[in-house]
Amino acid sequence: MKNKNFEHVQTDHGINGQYKTWFLDYASYVILERAVPAVEDGLKPVQRRILHAMKEMDDGRFNKVANIIGQTMQYHPHGDASIGDALVNMGQKDLLIETQGNWGDVRTGDDAAASRYIEGRLSKFALEVVFNPKTTVWQLSYDGRKNEPVTLPVKFPLLLAQGAEGIAVGLSTKILPHNFIELCEASIKYLKGRKFDLYPDFQATGAMIDVTDYNNGQRGGRVKVRAHIEEFDKKTLLIKSVPYGVTTTGLMDSIVKANDAGKIKIKKVTDNTAAEVEIQVDLAPGISPDITIDALYKFTDCEVSIAPNACVIIDQRPHFVSVYDLLKVSTDNTRDLLQKELEIKLGELNEKWHYTSLEKIFFEEKIYKELEKKYETWDKVIAAIDKAFDPFKKKLKREISREDILKLTEKPVRRIYRLDIDELNAQIRDLEAQIKQVKYDLEHLTEYAISYFEGLLKKYGKGRERKTEIKVFETIEAKHVAIANTRIFINRAEGFIGTSLKKDEFLVECSDLDDIIAITKRGVMKVVKVQDKVFIGKDILYANVFRKGDERTTYNLIYTDGGSGTTFAKRFNVTGVTRDKEYDLTKGSDKSKVHYLTINPNGEAEVVRIILSPACTARIKEFDFYFEELEIKNRGSIGNQVSKYPVRAVKFKEAGVATLGSIKLWFDDKFGRLNHDGKGVELGDFDAEDRILVINNDGTYEITDQELTQRFNPEEVMLVEKFDPERVITAIYLDNEKQQYNVKRFRIETTTMKSKFLFIKEGKGNLLEAVSTEEEPVLIVQTGKGSQVRSSKFKIAKMVDVMGWKAVGAKLVDFNKNTMMEWEMKEGAKTQAELF
Repeated sequence: MKNKNFEHVQTDHGINGQYKTWFLDYASYVILERAVPAVEDGLKPVQRRILHAMKEMDDGRFNKVANIIGQTMQYHPHGDASIGDALVNMGQKDLLIETQGNWGDVRTGDDAAASRYIEGRLSKFALEVVFNPKTTVWQLSYDGRKNEPVTLPVKFPLLLAQGAEGIAVGLSTKILPHNFIELCEASIKYLKGRKFDLYPDFQATGAMIDVTDYNNGQRGGRVKVRAHIEEFDKKTLLIKSVPYGVTTTGLMDSIVKANDAGKIKIKKVTDNTAAEVEIQVDLAPGISPDITIDALYKFTDCEVSIAPNACVIIDQRPHFVSVYDLLKVSTDNTRDLLQKELEIKLGELNEKWHYTSLEKIFFEEKIYKELEKKYETWDKVIAAIDKAFDPFKKKLKREISREDILKLTEKPVRRIYRLDIDELNAQIRDLEAQIKQVKYDLEHLTEYAISYFEGLLKKYGKGRERKTEIKVFETIEAKHVAIANTRIFINRAEGFIGTSLKKDEFLVECSDLDDIIAITKRGVMKVVKVQDKVFIGKDILYANVFRKGDERTTYNLIYTDGGSGTTFAKRFNVTGVTRDKEYDLTKGSDKSKVHYLTINPNGEAEVVRIILSPACTARIKEFDFYFEELEIKNRGSIGNQVSKYPVRAVKFKEAGVATLGSIKLWFDDKFGRLNHDGKGVELGDFDAEDRILVINNDGTYEITDQELTQRFNPEEVMLVEKFDPERVITAIYLDNEKQQYNVKRFRIETTTMKSKFLFIKEGKGNLLEAVSTEEEPVLIVQTGKGSQVRSSKFKIAKMVDVMGWKAVGAKLVDFNKNTMMEWEMKEGAKTQAELF
């Protein structure tokens, strides 16, 4: 079939020309009639025809889906399967169609029951928003027997609410669903000339979304969607939602696949989904739940990336647009439709006013008596009635037509009472009031449209609050979360490293994403990817997993230059290298030789004993060398001279202390992560043995180490700081049972690491309200609202003694829902609210 809206190549009656023409015809047909929605109503043809068929069938009761499919087949010539799939898809969106029976579950991937078992009907929202025969443009159906709508007069951003996905010839469309309430609010803001933002919302699956790169839904944009994962205990994780487009079955398959590939280590995964999604992941012994959560996001469908591509039909051609454009077009279209409806209503009211006025005059002025006179013809009767109206025609809004008079003559002539005239006068006054209101609405069309969207919000917004949480996701590096899933072996003499050298010396367990650094006795360094077998160089002195960007690990090296015979010492870091490239750590002679090499995680500088050759002419044949006297330089430096005489051996004498000192640590309250990059709240300088105190709003504390892979919920954390066992903690918490606030002061007495301890009274609704580690904290308590606010100060240290961490504490004040608490801060200090 030929589509006049697409340009065709010049007709060629040969086979090549026919293929060009047929292909373009087919492509244009698929784009316009099957895959891509129209901008006017946001519907594909099959969806539009389903809704039209359901409106024809609508009597307020549910209809079998099989019957709806049959009715739709009068308009859609593509079989019952495509209609049934589209109908179920619309029903699962819970917006236009009320469903009854098993319509499937997008979260689990369960299919709907057979069409003969399930039922549906148009929702009240659809009946109000989607249909109006008076403003609908009609066309003949494919067989010419019936009329169907070209587009439905939808007065709502339906395309953005439902979303759309389709693949056509040479293009595709993917519009993500948005929140009902936010769409109404965005339309109101647009009508008021204010800015608005729109982000996807997945009502069925919920989960979390990062919209940083959404790009208004245009081509080139991208969103990341994550499932909610909770740590039930140290051995169990619970996945509480699935990303959009992912089913629980598919998610579990991806977890099993990642486990089989060695990306994660789990014992088993169980689907406990019922009314709510719950997938239980049991961890293998010794596996960190924090790292596993990151690995699930990195290696499984717990996180997916979606590329939106908003393509719609505008003026019978596909156009790529943004969600902002779609909202704008839809809102403008809604306003235009409302204007048409008002204009139609005004016309109808004027017509009704005209006839009611005629009727009133007809009876009040006794014009009906003309019917009792004997005229020769009926036309003369009509003319006589028309002439009788002459004195009153100026009061009317239009001329009196023959049809008006004929309609009056059809009314039964009976005795007319004053009550009848009064009733007609009342009708006219009511019509005039309605006409005045409609004219006002037309003159204030934007305000009328705003009121319309506010009405939609009030009637249909309840229960449609945002389900998908908008968050910014941290970037998870695969190397940081990949578990040790492979074993590396080494043949030092021959110079080979790899996973296949199982008969040789075991080196290390690592991930297949890791790199290995190796240094030979010749003084050559090389970084290689984990592989079956790779040659480094004969006589390997050192090999281990390479950590890129590590500025603390320090290499202490003593070597003899093969050219001059002079021995040098150097200290250096290896932060970044080119993989598989050889780096010479000596002056470059082929005869150079490494005497001593240590790798020190905190820049430790040991003392070594230098033993010279007995045959050399040096007066002192043995002496101590102190690495701490050397500066840490780059790996290419020659180093400091140790001796110009031949060195026989270098022996370790005494361990040194760390020369790099403590390291600064920060807590990123946005992502709940520890870091060394200066992101978030500075926690101070930390030595290797220092620990961290974390206090949560549920009244628990935890002592943990400095491991950067740990995850903390920033919405729950109230305090993070360097742990000092002598520091007194002051806590104010709500005792929900007694409806009072309790206060307690205590020291941490437990030593167990990475375990949560409840330090407030156990009970439902009990929550930590304020916490401080100041020596003499002062609490400001405000109660009441407006002018009735009362403020009090409490010097807690003078009120309450230090007690055991399990103590209930003492009553501070009674509970009041209008109570606010904060610590009085010293000058220059920050409040908890500013920190977290």
